[in-house]
Amino acid sequence: MNINDAFEYIEDCAKYGSVPGLESITALCDRLGNPQNNLKFIHVAGTNGKGSTLCFVSTIMSHAGLKVGRYVSPTIVSYLERFQVNGVLMSKKAFASYVTRVASAIDDMIKEGLPHPTAFEIETAISFLFFVDKKCDIVLLECGMGGAYDATNLVKTSIIEVFAHIDMDHMQFLGESLEEIATQKAGIIKESTAVVSGVQHLQVSKILENASMENNASFDCVQESLIDKIKYGANYQEFEYKKEKYRTTLRGTYQIYNAACAIEVIACYNRLVVLNNDGINVNLDKWWCNKKVISDAQIKWGLLHASWPGRMQIVSKTPLIIADGAHNPDAAARLKETIDIYYKNKRKIIIIGMFKDKEIDKVIKLLCEDAEMVLTVATPGNPRALPSVELAREVMRVNKNVTSTDSVEEAVWMAKMMADKDTLILACGSLAYLGRLMDAAKIQKGAKH
Repeated sequence: MNINDAFEYIEDCAKYGSVPGLESITALCDRLGNPQNNLKFIHVAGTNGKGSTLCFVSTIMSHAGLKVGRYVSPTIVSYLERFQVNGVLMSKKAFASYVTRVASAIDDMIKEGLPHPTAFEIETAISFLFFVDKKCDIVLLECGMGGAYDATNLVKTSIIEVFAHIDMDHMQFLGESLEEIATQKAGIIKESTAVVSGVQHLQVSKILENASMENNASFDCVQESLIDKIKYGANYQEFEYKKEKYRTTLRGTYQIYNAACAIEVIACYNRLVVLNNDGINVNLDKWWCNKKVISDAQIKWGLLHASWPGRMQIVSKTPLIIADGAHNPDAAARLKETIDIYYKNKRKIIIIGMFKDKEIDKVIKLLCEDAEMVLTVATPGNPRALPSVELAREVMRVNKNVTSTDSVEEAVWMAKMMADKDTLILACGSLAYLGRLMDAAKIQKGAKH
């Protein structure tokens, strides 16, 4: 396959939808020689903040000299952002080669009467092949959805499992209660490993702690009471955690808690390095030989220089346009809190796009109710996207000043026409259309903000 063939193949595989379970990914990786067994993982699950937490940890570890693989989804600027080593994306040539190899294995599966793997399962298998070829020291692996039955849970060699904030989302797959969702996500915890949790609801924290105990895994969590002296700013945020001062350029009140989670992950890593696998972690083997403790200075550098698109990202300064992929009630509440702190005196124009399977009414009420104008969009070519007209009808329940637009480009143009120096244009509701919005806003992709 050439690169165009490869992208078309993955796009066509979207028709297989999302199928929780490990049977298909297991069959696929078996035919590829189980590359995942030759890697060490930090496995990251959660509802909101797992990508940002992963980004912090990856930046810190890369700066400390480790070769770090990073597998994340969805992505905003480039599809190949899914597969990175120390911030460098997989090449198009390599991607085409991996897709060709995986497609051949899938052909064998189909001949044997097995189901066709989903696009996410294919991407997960590709990531394993890539990280093995790159000889990564560690791979930061983000769950796609849930935990126990997520394709990434095929891995058996994780050394640390990390849980960003867990809340309500994907209920049709994970359960209707917070306890059910937390139990599903706790399914990534492996025997005799180490678990790190961000700030959680009390019932979630208990489920994670109990699951850790059942698996003879250590359990550490962010102590919210030790997060202190927070200072919000347009260019960076400062805070203290356990009496130590840190700074990050990632914006949003929630990033303070994600950063604290990353600090705990590195503390866990350092503890394992110092103990040098004194029988405490089943997956360490001799891997820790020549590994060094990550210093406080390296942690601080990583937190300061971490860059993560689509989260309170300034995509234009004149007029002020901010993009944030808040797509569930918890994320929307955190975004509203941030906007109220940073831009309480600005008039707001909201550009919003949503998927059909989200809690649309709750997200709309949080983000659109006090807006001066709301412009609705639909993600082009995505079958999960709620049509712009239908989304506008939903918005009208809380705000009559709403207009349905025919494209992301039209929404950006209209918002710019209505904006003045005292206006904030906020694009939110889904990550899926933000890349196109950035193009429309004529910003330089990949720039740090």
